[in-house]
Amino acid sequence: MPIIRLIDGINEVVGRIVSLVALIFAAIIIYDVFMRYVLGQPTRWAFDVTKQLYGFYFIMLGGYALRHQAHVRVDLLTATMRPAMRRWVEVAGYVIFFFPFAWIFATRSWTFAMTSWNQGEVTYGAVALPVYPLKMAMFVAACLLLIQGVSEVLKLILDRAPHIYGNDPVQ
Repeated sequence: MPIIRLIDGINEVVGRIVSLVALIFAAIIIYDVFMRYVLGQPTRWAFDVTKQLYGFYFIMLGGYALRHQAHVRVDLLTATMRPAMRRWVEVAGYVIFFFPFAWIFATRSWTFAMTSWNQGEVTYGAVALPVYPLKMAMFVAACLLLIQGVSEVLKLILDRAPHIYGNDPVQ
């Protein structure tokens, strides 16, 4: 189905691009350690920047993780069910729990980001970094998670969810 391929593709691209952020914050940490312990000149900005980058990295990979079934799954009840029943229990779980959570996450993070933007919010650390980009990333991440949930439900309904049949590469 084209919509499933589109949504999965978006989260795949975002996940692969965002994963490069780990290299950036690792490089900053190594630089800071070198400056602090080898040259005796610690940086004032490295801790705040790496904290922001890690937050961005962590939040933006939610849709990618859902696409690859990498979230923690407690399937004590569903593990013994027949695949057809398990599919419908999972669809119900998305409808009852996931979509309301993702919707609230998206709407609240939008409000959170706009408040930060309007106030010109900055960090309280040694360097005053703007906070609104990270808060806007929360909104984007919530939207990516929400659309990936749509993709996962469509896969379940159309019987294209490999983790239902025990051939999930993540498990």
